[in-house]
Amino acid sequence: MVRPVPYELYERKTPLLDRFIRYALIPTASDPDSSASPSTAKQLRLAELLRGELLELGLSDAALSPFGVVSATLPASPGAQSAPVLALIAHMDTSPEASDEGIRPQVAEHWSGEPIELDPQGRIVLSSALFPELDAHRGEDIICTDGTTLLGADDKAGIAAIMDALDWFRRHPQQPHAAVRVFFTPDEEIGRGTEHLSVPDIGASYGFTVDGGEVGGLDSETFNAAEAEISFTGISVHPGSAFGKMVNAVKLASRFVLELPQAESPERTKGREGFFHPVSISGTVEKAKLRIIIRDHDDQAFEERKSRLRQLASGFDCGRAPRPEVTIRDQYYNMKRYIEDRGDVLERAREAIRSTGIEPVEQPVRGGTDGAFLSRAGLPCPNLFTGGLNYHGIYECLPVPSLEKAAAAVRSLIARSAL
Repeated sequence: MVRPVPYELYERKTPLLDRFIRYALIPTASDPDSSASPSTAKQLRLAELLRGELLELGLSDAALSPFGVVSATLPASPGAQSAPVLALIAHMDTSPEASDEGIRPQVAEHWSGEPIELDPQGRIVLSSALFPELDAHRGEDIICTDGTTLLGADDKAGIAAIMDALDWFRRHPQQPHAAVRVFFTPDEEIGRGTEHLSVPDIGASYGFTVDGGEVGGLDSETFNAAEAEISFTGISVHPGSAFGKMVNAVKLASRFVLELPQAESPERTKGREGFFHPVSISGTVEKAKLRIIIRDHDDQAFEERKSRLRQLASGFDCGRAPRPEVTIRDQYYNMKRYIEDRGDVLERAREAIRSTGIEPVEQPVRGGTDGAFLSRAGLPCPNLFTGGLNYHGIYECLPVPSLEKAAAAVRSLIARSAL
């Protein structure tokens, strides 16, 4: 069993790693039940920090919008003012699916392949038996959690990679590059990252989100995504006299989950296979709400999934209670159709990744990004890797060389923007 060291005791710190940890320690989870923008005020703490750091890097137009979007411009170098403007985008929020409070990062140094003991009692263990992709990182230093929170590499590793690249160009003013527009968005994890960011606002010809996972990843095909909210109304009666009268709304919601096609769930699908994924049940005997996310790469299958869910609700047996009400909101769409004719954009990314000594890994991503929204709106915006693994939970981790390669790829993208 490997016992990691607390990050503060890690002896091979670098400015890039310190930058990532500085961002990761700030709680920024978004809230799908909030109508505010950003959905949680705590995201503004990181936003204000980033704006200040951008100003320190000399990006004098760095700004924070009333909706929590941080923006700035790296002006084009002399002679490159006519080159197409590049946009780089990452998100500040972390997933609400795991705690972001009291993050205590630690490092498994020169990881041997043995299970990593995340907590002192050895009850929570990160291993390649559970996560086989870890095997590719034997011998590397791996930043992990203490087993009580997520890490925040999604997407603070992306922010760190972008900020590190901007700092590099500040220190190397002789390196040609086009103008670069930078945006750090809130609420991406709840599908609202571009709610207050339009293509005219961005002012670029093409862009990249830096929000991927495993090292080398280049994403140009995402899910189509929707979120369904199903509301159940029960009949509340004192339990002492409930016989033949009570209808428990929480039980209705629970039974509805069991009627979903069990083979079409995240844990039983892969590749381009879509799914239904219940993510929360809340409520009381009288009122309960069930949230389900719907995913599919295929456009027609995506529409059919939404229709199947509505049909299931319309035929659901609620006994004496009313039938459930269904509200479905599209979240994002498969970016492939919007960027497949922009091979030049993808080739720039491939060359940037190869410049780090690795080959691009291109496959359908079982998720989505702010770039999916922006591509549909007219800005081709594929997704670049950050190097993180096991997002949205306590087993999230970040191999140090992977983050370093992500930062190098972003630097290469900016350098190639002048070509």
